[in-house]
Amino acid sequence: MLEKTIYRKLLSNAFDIPVSVTYWDGKTEDYGQGTPEVKVKIRQAFPLRELTSAPTLVLGEAYMNEDLLIEGDHAIQKLVTSAYRKSGSFLKKNSFLKHFPKMSHSKADSKEDIQSHYDIGNDFYGMWLDKTMTYSCAYFQHEDDTLEQAQINKVHHILNKLDITDGGSLLDIGSGWGTVLFIAAEEYGVHATGVTLSQEQYNYTKQQIKQRRLEDKIDVYLEDYRDLQGQYDYVTSVGMFEHVGKENLAEYFQTVKRLLKPNGRALIHGITGQHDGAGVDPFIIKYIFPGGYIPNMVENLQHVMDAGLQLTDLEPLRRHYQKTLEHWQNNFAANYTVVEGRYGHKFARMWDLYLQACAASFEAGNIDVMQYLLINGTSGTGTPMTRQYIYDADNK
Repeated sequence: MLEKTIYRKLLSNAFDIPVSVTYWDGKTEDYGQGTPEVKVKIRQAFPLRELTSAPTLVLGEAYMNEDLLIEGDHAIQKLVTSAYRKSGSFLKKNSFLKHFPKMSHSKADSKEDIQSHYDIGNDFYGMWLDKTMTYSCAYFQHEDDTLEQAQINKVHHILNKLDITDGGSLLDIGSGWGTVLFIAAEEYGVHATGVTLSQEQYNYTKQQIKQRRLEDKIDVYLEDYRDLQGQYDYVTSVGMFEHVGKENLAEYFQTVKRLLKPNGRALIHGITGQHDGAGVDPFIIKYIFPGGYIPNMVENLQHVMDAGLQLTDLEPLRRHYQKTLEHWQNNFAANYTVVEGRYGHKFARMWDLYLQACAASFEAGNIDVMQYLLINGTSGTGTPMTRQYIYDADNK
């Protein structure tokens, strides 16, 4: 009885929308004013110490195991968004993270972490990404852009910000399935080099280079970005710094500096926060992105300054990532039965939870995504005086 009383207290202040909760004893209680927007069923009580110290891990595992049920389309996103908006919600507290062990980001560990996520298989990602196989925030120039168009928009937006000169050299750190490389080489006239630790991404990129007959315009390497030598006119890095770890962020930006020619420009695109936070989530670390860490904006900018780079432009794209994730989740839902059949019931529930919870995090502003335009020189050198050049190029 005491346990259920504590649950009532926790849940009564967890959300800013009305929620219906059915407990393990079959009794249902409504929290908040009005008709419940989400229905939750708790099939067994969870240890309160673990629940209050690492709620996302406990509830995430409960959802995977069907000890926690959440009814309705996009109900997880609605529920998690509500929890992040609600001041004082126990779901926002992660005291467990105070004791979270330091994560290793040696070259061997980084390779293992990356391959554990990205080498699930191209067939898996192909079921819910767009045709370009782009796994990062898209850029919706128009409300009705398709996901594929928005991903192509994003690459153009990145390359246009760099104000590329035909014949230059470009390095893409964490080149994924190669979309930046292909567009840079085919449409912007640069020699493009990519680097990834994912065997699946490397194989796909090599196959595409051959298929597109770009062998003389693109190189791709399966190695750690820290081992790269040489210098480039331009560096891009999309969705990469989230993988390097808190203790390696300084080295990451120093490496960007080392790989840039004097007055060379870099466009760094990644998930970041506009508030102080832990930067890690125990559920995501355990099941989705081992070794992941989300730095806040101030932390990144400090490393930028320490590396001797200068900021030329900074653009938040939070709403674009929310929309991107909603597209991914819709695609995932359309292929849910196939995913479940190939990878198992718990795996399918885990990824559905992950995609919806991430969309909720962006919707509520718990996390953001930003593009940092940096220069290995004095801010603004070599680019037009105003940002208008970016929009003019985007609209061609």
